[in-house]
Amino acid sequence: MKSDAIGTHVTVAGWVRTRRDSKGGFSFIEINDGSAFSGLQIIADQDLPNYESHVLKLQTGCSLTADGILTASPGKGQKVELKADNIQVVGWADPEVYPLQKKRHSFEFLRTIAHLRPRTNTFGAVARVRNAVASAIHRFFQEKGFLYIHTPILTGSDCEGAGEMFRVTTLDPARVPIQDGHADYSRDFFGGPSHLTVSGQMEAEVYALAMGDVYAFGPTFRAENSNTSRHLAEFWMVEPEMAFCDLEGDVALAVEFLKYVFAYVLEHCPEDMAFFNRFVDKSVIQTLENLVSQDFTTLTYTEGIKLLEKAKVKFEFPVAWGSDIQSEHERYLCEKVFNGPVVLVDYPKDIKAFYMKMNEDEKTVRAMDVLLPKIGEIIGGSQREDDHDILHSRIVEMGFNPDEYWWYLELRKFGSVPHAGFGLGFERLIQFVTGLSNIRDVIPFPRTPGNIAF
Repeated sequence: MKSDAIGTHVTVAGWVRTRRDSKGGFSFIEINDGSAFSGLQIIADQDLPNYESHVLKLQTGCSLTADGILTASPGKGQKVELKADNIQVVGWADPEVYPLQKKRHSFEFLRTIAHLRPRTNTFGAVARVRNAVASAIHRFFQEKGFLYIHTPILTGSDCEGAGEMFRVTTLDPARVPIQDGHADYSRDFFGGPSHLTVSGQMEAEVYALAMGDVYAFGPTFRAENSNTSRHLAEFWMVEPEMAFCDLEGDVALAVEFLKYVFAYVLEHCPEDMAFFNRFVDKSVIQTLENLVSQDFTTLTYTEGIKLLEKAKVKFEFPVAWGSDIQSEHERYLCEKVFNGPVVLVDYPKDIKAFYMKMNEDEKTVRAMDVLLPKIGEIIGGSQREDDHDILHSRIVEMGFNPDEYWWYLELRKFGSVPHAGFGLGFERLIQFVTGLSNIRDVIPFPRTPGNIAF
């Protein structure tokens, strides 16, 4: 509620957070409507017709509407308050069974009541920050002239080649037709195997090679049976693709993008970020401010491995050229070696996807990962292979059937150009911005193994 509305008659609506009664014959009711972290204090005088019958029975969780004059508040921490001349209870909440009371609840408990947890301070703040970050993502790309592409959720190809995909079928599981000892998916709805997508990258490439610069921002799915604090079965991905772009351009865009998002959320969510800074991670605001102003150090995977091999610490996972760099290695480079964000480029081809552009050494590909302190990898991307024959060889080399990627290969036959892109896990970004440790707490309805309650 803006202070310039002082003296005006307003109507407000929201949910009761607290009610306390004064011996002077009036009550203080704090309500919140979810639009901001701070609530609004309503002063209800005993002269209200329903003071005894309704106001004094208000409890946490009740919904109400109130009319009155907005006045300057003498109380600390609030600029305005409402002196009510009418209060109407819209919906009651029985305190005997309403699970959200004044005490602090664990995140584990709140995950069991995901339908109510947005009413808490933490999850209301998460929702507003998530909204602001989504807005910043669209603003960034739209301001740069990118076209927003809606890539399909249903797919017949595996972009990552990981095989951890959810099958989509209309076949009756009890009567799956069999042909030559295998399920006959020619009789399925799409006439062949279909899955939920793990990425919109390949479809975004189709439009990049016609429209120039595009981005996808939508849900993706991974059937990985993992119960860690970093994994979800359903999550959102941000995936820009740029034609006439190389790895260097890809890196530059990724860095600019992150700085834009961090600056945007600091500007547009000051109350929510102050809450996270106080109760979740006391360094989260300073971390974001540093990243907005810091340079990102770029070095090759090979240079990174050499630095890790010289480290005078014992890592849980061994360091060797040709192996994946783990989160502990990524954080060491950011936090101990460079004291800031790092971009690693030119990874060994054997640990990266088949679609990444081969370097002249034929040992590495033009891949890049953006690493941040506290979390490690936040963005993964590459320059895409634009040579038809090399891409065909890489598909075969990785053990895939080129016929299943015929259309992807064909893009390299008709007016192929250098192009690049990256992917960012939206929930991991929200984790980093808020400082929350479990990814299940930054998505409205977490989908994890054994959990699809509603």
